[in-house]
Amino acid sequence: MRATTVSPGAHAEEIAVTGEAAPVVVKLGVWVSNTKSRRDKLTVEQLTALAEAGVDWA
Repeated sequence: MRATTVSPGAHAEEIAVTGEAAPVVVKLGVWVSNTKSRRDKLTVEQLTALAEAGVDWA
C-alpha cells in the first residue's frame, strides 16, 4: 500500500462566522502557519486551548 502525502495548505474547512452570511473557507495549513507566526499576540486562554489540543509549539 502506498501512503499519500497531502500538502498542509491543501485542506480547507468551512467555518461559520458571526455576522457573515455564508461560511468562510479557511485553509488549515495557512491558518496554522499564521497562528504560529503570530503566537506572541495570542492570549493565555488561546495558547492554553492550543496546548490542550496537542499543538506542541503553543
